[in-house]
Amino acid sequence: MLKVGLTGGIGAGKSEVSRLLGAYGAVIIDSDRIAREVVEPGTPGLTAVVAEFGPGVLTPEGALDRPGLGAIVFADPARLAALNAIVHPLVRARSAELESAAGPDAVVVHDVPLLAENGLAPLYDLVVVVDASTGTRLDRLVRLRGMTADEAHARMAAQATREQRLAVADLVIDNDGPLEELEPRVRAVWEELCRRSGGQ
Repeated sequence: MLKVGLTGGIGAGKSEVSRLLGAYGAVIIDSDRIAREVVEPGTPGLTAVVAEFGPGVLTPEGALDRPGLGAIVFADPARLAALNAIVHPLVRARSAELESAAGPDAVVVHDVPLLAENGLAPLYDLVVVVDASTGTRLDRLVRLRGMTADEAHARMAAQATREQRLAVADLVIDNDGPLEELEPRVRAVWEELCRRSGGQ
C-alpha cells in the first residue's frame, strides 16, 4: 500500500485532482467529507461542537449551521483551534478505518486540506501538493464559489502559506491554468504513484 497525502490551499483545485485520481483507480479518503460525517445530527461529534460553541451553531432542524460556525472560527484562530481539537481526532479514526479496508496493493490518497497546517506530512509515504497562485485562487473563490474578496482572503489567511505547503511536497501539480491542462499533469502523477507503489 502506498499512502499519499494530497493537499492544496482553498481554491487551488485539490478536489478536482482528487476526483481525477479516484477515476484512475486511487482509493480516496476525503477528510472534508469525513469531517462532515462526524458532525451529522445524532453523532458524538455534533454534541461536542454544540457543547463548545453553543446551540446557536445549529440550524432549526438540528443540523450544524456550517456558514454560521465558519463565520465564528475563521475570524478567530483560538476558536478554530477549539473546533479542530474536536473534529480532527474523529476524522483520523475514521480515516484509519477506511485505509485498513483498502487492499495491500492500493494507492490510498488521503485528501487533507490542512495537511501542512497540522504537521501531518510524516504520516504519508509521500505528499502531493496542488499549487496555484494567490491571484488564481482568489479569482476562483470569488467567481466560482460566490465569496466576497474579503471572505476569500480570510479563508486563505487561515491556512498555511503557499511556501509552507510547497515545503512539505514530494510532488507538485501546477493548477494555475485551465482545466484541460490539469488532466495530463494528474495522469503523470498517477503513473508516478503507481511506479512507487510497485516498489513498496
